[in-house]
Amino acid sequence: HLFARDGHHILAVDADPDANLASAIGIPEDDADSITPISKQNQLVTERTGAKPRQFGQLFKMNPRVSDIPDTFCLEYKGIKLLVLGAVQKGGSGCACPENVLLRSLLSEIILNRDEVVIVDMEAGIEHLGRATSRSIDRMLIVVEPGSRSISSAKTILRLAQDIGVESFGIIGNKVQDKTQENWIRNQFPQDLMLGIVSYRDIIRESDQSQRPLIELLDKNLSREFGIIYQSLKSLGKSG
Repeated sequence: HLFARDGHHILAVDADPDANLASAIGIPEDDADSITPISKQNQLVTERTGAKPRQFGQLFKMNPRVSDIPDTFCLEYKGIKLLVLGAVQKGGSGCACPENVLLRSLLSEIILNRDEVVIVDMEAGIEHLGRATSRSIDRMLIVVEPGSRSISSAKTILRLAQDIGVESFGIIGNKVQDKTQENWIRNQFPQDLMLGIVSYRDIIRESDQSQRPLIELLDKNLSREFGIIYQSLKSLGKSG
């Protein structure tokens, strides 16, 4: 929302199996419920890959045409285009099924060739990313909470993402209740990776329950915290 307020064109991509980015953006529930994730659009998968979804042992196109999909299948709300990908299926060392190939090709197209500010919400992992795509990411943001498991997961993602070519990272502390927790998070990572801290606030829970975008409910402290993170991202100078 802050990028949109500043006049940027935004493409928000929901690549999390939980697919709740629409709610976070503030898209009305009826509109959000009308969205069919790309991975579940069987006719589209078959048309672009030449194979039926969720069937193995087939021959299919490994480089399907995807450039038209973002504009055709997105939902626009208050200057933000939302595209819901759906889940990348996991199986052993990787699932080379038609819908996975389509999703990965689509995400690569979006990151490599789109001219908007592209924000991708992914689950805690890098299953969607290939090496060429990874090298084109301006910055990977990792959101951590003040707990050992969250910190451990973040460090694992950092290591794996570096292995496939991601070069720039940012750490955001979330649900931080006091200065002790903030300092503990900051001490876990190099300081140049820390973009900012988001304090624990009841207003965030209220935003979720009322399905209103958080930007409409921010108090002074949260506005300042999000502003710090936003300015850190803008300083990259690659947002177009």
